Amino acid sequence: MNNYTYSVAEKFMRYVQIDTQSDPNASCFPSTEKQKDLAKILTAELKQMGLTDVENDEHGYVYATIESNTEKNVPTICFCAHMDTAPDASGTGVKPILHTNYQGQEIILPDDKSQIITTEKHPYLLKRMGDDIITASGTTLLGADDKAGVAIIMEFVQYIVANPTIPHGKIRILFTPDEEVGRGVEKIDMQKLNAQYGYTLDGGERGALEAESFSADGATAIIHGVSAHPGYAKGKLVNALKIASEFIDALPKDSWSPETTENREGYIHPVGIDGIMEKTTVKFIIRDFETSMLKVHEDRLEKILQETVAKYPGAKYEFSVYEQYRNMMDIIKDCSFIMDYAEEAMNRAGVKADRHLIRGGTDGSRLSFMGMPCPNIFTGEMGIHSKQEYVSVQDMIKGVETLVNLVQVWVEKTK
Repeated sequence: MNNYTYSVAEKFMRYVQIDTQSDPNASCFPSTEKQKDLAKILTAELKQMGLTDVENDEHGYVYATIESNTEKNVPTICFCAHMDTAPDASGTGVKPILHTNYQGQEIILPDDKSQIITTEKHPYLLKRMGDDIITASGTTLLGADDKAGVAIIMEFVQYIVANPTIPHGKIRILFTPDEEVGRGVEKIDMQKLNAQYGYTLDGGERGALEAESFSADGATAIIHGVSAHPGYAKGKLVNALKIASEFIDALPKDSWSPETTENREGYIHPVGIDGIMEKTTVKFIIRDFETSMLKVHEDRLEKILQETVAKYPGAKYEFSVYEQYRNMMDIIKDCSFIMDYAEEAMNRAGVKADRHLIRGGTDGSRLSFMGMPCPNIFTGEMGIHSKQEYVSVQDMIKGVETLVNLVQVWVEKTK
């Protein structure tokens, strides 16, 4: 792979300038039309590279195929990344900056000099000395999550097309919208995708290989008060807003929350409150690695709600739960060889694989339960969902090398 000139950084810096921020409050799909702008560009580039079955459907998904070039009956594998960026920071007017040969210095972002990327806040940078680091300019996120994954897959396609003697089975390419708002696979046509196994490119540090995600539910608590004219409210008014505030205040302060948990610990997290004195809604996300623990968390949460509302005669509540995604290890444990193949591919690329948990979810979490076991591979995206997001160009190149090796491992391991 030494004679190949990589253009993954150039691709990445082009893609991040296209605003693809998703919207958690939208009911349409995709949640923002602008995500389709990148989808159209990727579709055109894939066609230009000579891929077959390139399709950009009405939902914004991009599908494409690299046909098999081996006699062996290798299972079809899919490489997947999401095009949208997180709602947590602006994705409009991203100005990527390339910092060559990084040597551990503070990176002061020029458009907001209070945004300073340091090794104290971002210790992974100490492992990337000498690398070329890409940041945003200080007023937006960068969008490495997950345009680093998009760029790696696009560069992989270019590499395979340029090196037709590399043996590989049929490969499906998939780019998705709306991953950041939890709806990334909502409209996927799995029959059309038609892949037996997949890998998302949406991990962080070089070597990250992830097959265990949270199991996730959402919960909604609706508190009904009793309205009355405030001038004549004594003994009548029951204020749902005040009850909701007391309910949230009754949650533990030193445990059971994102800010107090780590590793395999689960949590509940209030993410939104909306209402008036007569009716107030509080929304939660519930997370744990053990799917059975979700019900335990939900019962405990409802008990706190019940006890709080019971103090106010006339007040009532509703409590509902809906499934978001499940721990993909429940599926992947039955085909763990797909992890072994990825680890072997990383080894061949000179990367030490590091299998660990995702305290979150990926499109792969849901794809695994839709019939395509789908662990997650590193991209180098770091400081995600923030103005201090960054990525190492060399990490992205190692991502490309990993995929090139991975398709060959699949051929070798197929009898």
